[in-house]
Amino acid sequence: MSGTAHDDHDERAGDEADATEADVRLNDRSDYQLCYACGARNPHSLGLVFHREGEEIVALFTPDERYQGFPGVVHGGVLATLLDEALERFSVTAGRWLMTARLEVRYRRAAPVGRPLRIGARLVSARTRALVAAGEIRLADEPRDEPGGVVAEAAGTFLPLPAETARAVGAAYPVFLRAFER
Repeated sequence: MSGTAHDDHDERAGDEADATEADVRLNDRSDYQLCYACGARNPHSLGLVFHREGEEIVALFTPDERYQGFPGVVHGGVLATLLDEALERFSVTAGRWLMTARLEVRYRRAAPVGRPLRIGARLVSARTRALVAAGEIRLADEPRDEPGGVVAEAAGTFLPLPAETARAVGAAYPVFLRAFER
């Protein structure tokens, strides 16, 4: 399917028998899978599939015309979504149920429709309540040391869900909640 990272969420997950618990959590394998960014059961999902490259969490995405704002250019909101989801992966791998408290995005250049994008995130700090991560989107078909290949950069802060929200989501989607009870 055009516009998604991969059609098969297991392609980059690797051998789960050898994977750490954190690596297994990189991609939702629950019965929920309805996330807009990574949900395999959501027909409108961006289809992101995450994997590790050293200390970095990475996903690939090739946007098609559905994701454009200006003609031939990926909408900035889609780029922000890609970054938000990649940065948030660090809370998931830690088994923590956190939500975005702050996301700062700096757009560096237009992201052309049809060109593969590499979304990379790294952990900045993890404290008792807050987790901070940073990352960037690059044109995947340009060398990594090419400074002009950076499309957007972001920093995000993630905090626990308010108790009432966590209870409501847990009651409505117990299968989703079980994914955090491993």
